[in-house]
Order: sequence, then C-alpha cells, then structure tokens
Amino acid sequence: MIDLQQATRLIYAELLSWSRTAVRYLPKLAVAIILLLLFTFLSRLISRWVSQGLHRVSHNYSLVNLTSALVRVLVMALGLFIALGVLGLDKTVTSLLAGAGVIALAVGFAFQDLTTNFISGTMLAITRPLQVGDVVDTNGFSGKVLDVKLRSVVLDNGQGQTVEIPSKDVFQKPITNYSRIGFRRIEVSAGVSYVDDLNKAQQLAQIAVSKLPFVIHDRPVELYFRNFGDSNIQFVLWFWINPSVIGPPAALSEAIKTIKHTFDENQILTVFAGQTFDLKQKLQNAQTQPSA
Repeated sequence: MIDLQQATRLIYAELLSWSRTAVRYLPKLAVAIILLLLFTFLSRLISRWVSQGLHRVSHNYSLVNLTSALVRVLVMALGLFIALGVLGLDKTVTSLLAGAGVIALAVGFAFQDLTTNFISGTMLAITRPLQVGDVVDTNGFSGKVLDVKLRSVVLDNGQGQTVEIPSKDVFQKPITNYSRIGFRRIEVSAGVSYVDDLNKAQQLAQIAVSKLPFVIHDRPVELYFRNFGDSNIQFVLWFWINPSVIGPPAALSEAIKTIKHTFDENQILTVFAGQTFDLKQKLQNAQTQPSA
C-alpha cells in the first residue's frame, strides 16, 4: 500500500506540474483574453455599422435587427476560434465546428417550416415585391399591407380584420400589387337598350365619367360594346384612379350613379340584367303597330 508520505509527494508533484503549465500558458491566456475583448468591441461596432447601412436601404426593422445580430454573433465566434487557436486548442476548435454543423442540421430539420418562412421573409425584404401601405391580392386575400415581418405578412382586409399570411406562401405564390404603379383601372359593366343610339350612349358615358374629380385625366375613359344580350347590348367602361385618393368600391359606386343619372337625363334605357324586360322597346313597338 502507498503510505501517506508517498501520496503527498505525488499530489505535490502533480500540482507543481499544473502550476508550471499554467505559468507557461499565462502569456497565451492573456493574449486570448485580449483577443476576446477586442472582438467583442469589434462585433458591437460592426453590428452598428451594418444596422445603420441597412436602415438606409430597407425599412424592414426585423430584417435589419436579425442581420446585425447575426453579424455580431459571427464576429464573436471568429474571435473565440482565434483565441482557442492561440491557446493551442486546435482540436477543440474542430470539435466545436463539427458540433455546430450537426446542431444546425438538426435545427434545420426540426424547424423546417420556420426556417423556410425566415428565408422567404428575408427574400421578400430584399426583393421588395410589396411594402407597407401597398394594396395587394395574394393567396386569396386582398387588403392593405400593415407589416412585412420575417415570418409573415400582415394585411388589413378592409373589414375590420387582419390577415397574417406565412412568408413562404407570399414568396412562392403570385402577388397582385395595386399600388406599385400608383394607378388602378376600374371596370363598369352594363347594357343599353337595342333601340338606343350606341354612339350617343358611348359619348355620354365617357364624358360623364371623365368629369368625376377622382378620375385620372391623363388616361382616357374607354367604353367598348362587347356582347348582344337577350334584351340589351352589353358594354364595359374603364377608367383609372389613384387608390391613395379614393378606394375602388367608392369609385365604382360613384361611376355607376353618374352613368345612371346621365342615361336617365338623356332617355337612354340602362339594362343591367339579361332577363330585365326592355319596356322602352315594347312601348315603341306598341306605338308602331296599327290600331284595330
């Protein structure tokens, strides 16, 4: 058996060896600590620069904050790896890198939908097919964009409700943006009697709608007859508005009232439904028939 004196000598020798090793590592340890402090300062400085630069080109605060945070983490990780290399812990650096790769792969599979949404949100922020304030139609929902997050896009559907659509669905499916060019075309469909003068009806409707204050005068008001109905000749009228001035439903309503009022003043019968009886034509036919 090892006596107490021999055990004490072994413990003392081991402690002495550790202390000598620690003394030899003190300069390297000091350099590693200085490097960590330096990279901590650099990470904050570079993160601030990145945030200020991104704020100039993007108004997506979620993307700006996420990017600046990622830059800060990357700079800190670089400083940690360099410090470990100074201490001679190269194998530890390799193990950390391998572990980080495995963890990233596992997280990617476990949160596949969440990762896809974040990547899609990042691409939406970069390509900017829609912005806050735009009126869009996507994934079967229409409304005004309230917020463009990394995970989702929030719409105001105009009915007192908000709709939150995942970013991957918005990124992967078509987007109709009514605000991108600043104009929107409104379509009015109606019909006039067979016995009315089509040229007169066309001119009256175009002039009446063009005088509405919200109609863009740089673009012409167009009216085209497109079909022979059962009791009317159907037409479509197009005019352009600025959605920021008046909403499409209000513009359509005002145009319909104006056309109806103009046709009534000029004795032009407006027939909207295909099964509506053309009383004007019946009266004229009755007047032309010989009395018995």
